[in-house]
Amino acid sequence: QVQLVESGGGLVQAGGSLRLSCVASGGIFRLNAMGWYRQAPGKQRELVAATPRDGSTNYADSVKGRFTISRDNAKNTVYLQMNSLKPEDTAVYYCNADIVRYIGSREYNYWGQGTQVTVSS
Repeated sequence: QVQLVESGGGLVQAGGSLRLSCVASGGIFRLNAMGWYRQAPGKQRELVAATPRDGSTNYADSVKGRFTISRDNAKNTVYLQMNSLKPEDTAVYYCNADIVRYIGSREYNYWGQGTQVTVSS
């Protein structure tokens, strides 16, 4: 059973930093695209940052220059370094990944359970 487990969320003051981690486990042949999404109360889930397997990156305009996504394919892990945090960054952050479980099989999309990030003003 594939699992994505996030960690690193918490409460931080505006201007502070947090680093989120997401580890994929449970019978994985290859991790393709990985990304971070967030959902604030009363709002739709939105893409924060994503990285294909080749390590290229793309970001939501609202986090460009403040957040950095990276991945370690050997550890099946994706990170989100969040700097200069703002109260509007408060949300539940979700890890997302496209995973191929077996040689020759198609990829499937998986979600983590989410980790709360709260930024106080």
